[in-house]
Amino acid sequence: MHGNKFATGMPGGGPLIILKDGSENAQGTTQVLSNIKACSVVADSVRTTLGPRGMDKLIILPNGDPIISNDGATVLKNLEIVHPAAKTLVDISASQDSEVGDGTTTVTLLTAEIMKNAVPFLEEGVHPQLIVKAYRKAVDCALEHVEKIAVKMPQNDEASMRDILVKCAVTSLNSKLVSAHKEFFGEMVVDAVMSLDKLLPLSMIGMKKVTGGGLTDTILVKGVAFQKTFSYAGFEMQEKIHENPKIALLNIELELKSEKENAEVRVTNVTDYQSVVDAEWNILYEKLENIVQSGAKIVLSKLPIGDVATQYFADRGIFCAGRVQAGDMARTMKACGGSIQSSTGDLRDEVLGTCGLFEEKQVGSERFNFFTGCPKAKTCTIIIRGGAQQFMDETQRSLHDAIMIVRRACKHDSIVAGGGAVEMEVSKHLNEVSRRIHGKQATLIRAFGKALEVIPMQLCHNGGLDATEFLTNLRHQHAEGNVWAGIDLDNECVSDNMKRCVWEPALVKTNALRAAGDAAALIISVDQTIKNKKSTVNGPPGGKRGR
Repeated sequence: MHGNKFATGMPGGGPLIILKDGSENAQGTTQVLSNIKACSVVADSVRTTLGPRGMDKLIILPNGDPIISNDGATVLKNLEIVHPAAKTLVDISASQDSEVGDGTTTVTLLTAEIMKNAVPFLEEGVHPQLIVKAYRKAVDCALEHVEKIAVKMPQNDEASMRDILVKCAVTSLNSKLVSAHKEFFGEMVVDAVMSLDKLLPLSMIGMKKVTGGGLTDTILVKGVAFQKTFSYAGFEMQEKIHENPKIALLNIELELKSEKENAEVRVTNVTDYQSVVDAEWNILYEKLENIVQSGAKIVLSKLPIGDVATQYFADRGIFCAGRVQAGDMARTMKACGGSIQSSTGDLRDEVLGTCGLFEEKQVGSERFNFFTGCPKAKTCTIIIRGGAQQFMDETQRSLHDAIMIVRRACKHDSIVAGGGAVEMEVSKHLNEVSRRIHGKQATLIRAFGKALEVIPMQLCHNGGLDATEFLTNLRHQHAEGNVWAGIDLDNECVSDNMKRCVWEPALVKTNALRAAGDAAALIISVDQTIKNKKSTVNGPPGGKRGR
């Protein structure tokens, strides 16, 4: 720890004190190296989760709940890292997750390795800003090269486009817990994304989890499905199947209770009291009668539907569900049309939705309401089955990654091969670039390129292969001009991963390179950390001399 530079001697007196007592102040090259070390430790925690042979992490949350995951962003988010520089890695893995959806472990490893390769230069006294400048140039060259080698997808041919999207989804699922059923889920994910409108809103894909059954019992509903809501007396008498019904979507409480809260009514005789009670009943019955008159056969409300209303609807062959969650309500509106009403006074046909078939069915131990054959079906629901809750949670995270990948592939129509092929190709390109430049910058760009080799190397380590032998082979293949040569863990060899259909959107790599380069540049350019001590309420007034 360096001395506190903020406590300096004053001419003719004691020190000039600026920082509060107890503030920690570290600076210089030692501080930069310390930050890089912290980031390396964080990267080591997710290092073994990379690729098809990656291991999973079991994290116990403060409340005792376990999480089993190999998704880099999920692991880092739940580790509760406190080191200020290492938190940057958590942020970039989260940004990769929200922007692309996959490649969170890749971006963490790349950042740590890029910084690690800068350590020898920092120790030799190279100024951090020189390193940052060279790294920024290296990132620009890398992104340019990825865009140049990326393969464009055929936009007009739907069959081949779908085939490519399935391959991208399967590649994403390859390294997940559900990799044994990657083809099954790959098709399902593409079907799910294809059922959305052009904006591809993620909220329109609902995911429900029901314990029991196997992974292959997971179903995709082209429409909306949600769990049976809390029900009152009379619910079992309602019809559970309706063909081409009209659907009323409400935000109204259909329960018997006073309209105004805390209202005071003074009555002098029983007749007056009876008229107050009758008024309450009349208000409720008027609402119910309006709904029946509208011709709606299914009534969904965000608010409770009481037992009087439930029985009333049952007698008239109408199905109702109260306390429907906002997300389910929004997806039902998107699929079936109509709009959510806050009054029953004007239930015209335009504000009512409709679907081909409504059915209440058993899924495992739960009852589910299914709306299928919807005319405007721009939404879908995946009902995930599995043995344990943690297993289904990880399946949901895996499917989320695959869905994000397919969405990005739809919007950005270029793909690259996985398995470390892109990283090796970019590394070779940066080596060539460095030969055309003189001075320290050339060595730094070469160091950046060398850092990219961490991805194929880690894939080999995680697959139990000899990393040195495979990397030498990869370098040779790329020098020969085999752009898509990468690691093939299935056959334990080096192969053309474009031919093997290990594909992912180019955006995954460009975003990872950009984020890793920016984060590395940011941490290398921080040369001082000042940690202010928390103020204590009853602490001594004023500050004493700092350390």
